[in-house]
Amino acid sequence: MRKMKAAEARPLMQDLCAIVMAAGQGTRMRSDLVKVLHPLNGLPMVCHVLEVCRRLGAKRTLVVVGHQAERVREALRGMSVEFVLQSEQRGTAHAVLQAESALQGFDGDVLVISGDVPLLGDALVERLVATHVKTRADATLVTARLANPSGYGRVLRDRRGAFRAIVEEVEATPAERRVTEINVGIYCFRAPCLFAALHQVKPSPVKKELYLPELLSILRKRAGKAGGRIATVLADDPQEVLGINTRAELAEAYAVLRGRAVAHLMAEGVTCVDPASVHVSSLASVGRDSTLYPNVQLEGRTRIGEGCTIHAGCRIRDSHLGNRVTVLDGCVILDSEIADECTIGPYAHLRPGSRLKRKAKVGNFVEVKKSVIGEGSKVPHLTYVGDARLGDRVNVGAGTITCNYDGFAKHQTIIEDEAFIGSNASLVAPVKVGRGAIVAAGSTITQEVPPGALAFGRAQQVNKEGRAAELRRTRGKK
Repeated sequence: MRKMKAAEARPLMQDLCAIVMAAGQGTRMRSDLVKVLHPLNGLPMVCHVLEVCRRLGAKRTLVVVGHQAERVREALRGMSVEFVLQSEQRGTAHAVLQAESALQGFDGDVLVISGDVPLLGDALVERLVATHVKTRADATLVTARLANPSGYGRVLRDRRGAFRAIVEEVEATPAERRVTEINVGIYCFRAPCLFAALHQVKPSPVKKELYLPELLSILRKRAGKAGGRIATVLADDPQEVLGINTRAELAEAYAVLRGRAVAHLMAEGVTCVDPASVHVSSLASVGRDSTLYPNVQLEGRTRIGEGCTIHAGCRIRDSHLGNRVTVLDGCVILDSEIADECTIGPYAHLRPGSRLKRKAKVGNFVEVKKSVIGEGSKVPHLTYVGDARLGDRVNVGAGTITCNYDGFAKHQTIIEDEAFIGSNASLVAPVKVGRGAIVAAGSTITQEVPPGALAFGRAQQVNKEGRAAELRRTRGKK
């Protein structure tokens, strides 16, 4: 799915920083892995949120880490984020408070968001920040309406419809529990108001933790004196803003992201024969007029060019396919580079480091590993090519293998342009077959074959006249 480049980011305002909360363990996931790092359509869950912040044009993005802090830092290596440590998890307000020193002197606006809302879209966050700026609010929050709001804090309003308070379900009256508008935990604050009020938040009576909804009550009381206000933005799609807490919710989120990615491809001119069965990473891209057949999986940062055909049951990960490439049924392609007009499969396996040049062919039940297949070269079937370099217009017969491993180290095989390797040959590396040479079928080649030479590496055939009938008689008596 196409991502915006940095130059295409749409900054809504120059003075906006983001705080992404990623310190919690996520016990309901029942996992040894911290919740925000669970993979979701090609990215750790939290990265979907960070991508929204990037596209929004946030001046700085601070990630609050706690549980498995080093693991989170490592997973986000290379991203334009800063880390703030919450060494003791004492609630959402306490998490945001940890960013105070990092943002000291900043007087713009702060977007506060959880790292477990991967379905959040750009439009809603843009609307949140735009509303916050337009209304000059001290705080603006996103709300949603749910048919069943059980478990969520309810948004209470006055007779004019203005925000009044948030009441948690355990503290709500029966009438308040019937309110269907909920707080989803996504906010925009004026930085000076935010940190001044955070120091006034008191621990909850039950868990003794500091929670952000309490901050809104503090700001509202302050607003009455200073003329500010609390604004709200209603999410059109509640699913977009609900956090992921369980494996079931993770699967539901994946289905949504997968659907978005496939819909985006089709809108850009890609044919998906069975959209419900095609799986496309959020990082993958496919060129126009390409066709994806059922049960195709494009993982990681895979790039497919224009006019390609990927047949049923193929899995392609972190690979680049040029234009007009055909991948037949059941192929696995990992970390490989395929040039224009190549043909692969059916049931071929390209392992990491494979590189096919223009119009190369790798056929059925062929395995290629860390090798270059030259332009117009053919490895049609039942062959293993490992740690090898094949020149242009080479033909490799069925059953051929490059014996690249001697039990201690890997060695390279070189086959120069226009060489022909007969069926069932074994090329024992390190070895070189010269340009235009021919290796006879069934040969075991252990020495260099000069250019233009014909190489035999097999025992001489011996024929025993009449022995076939004698052998049948002898075996028949047993």
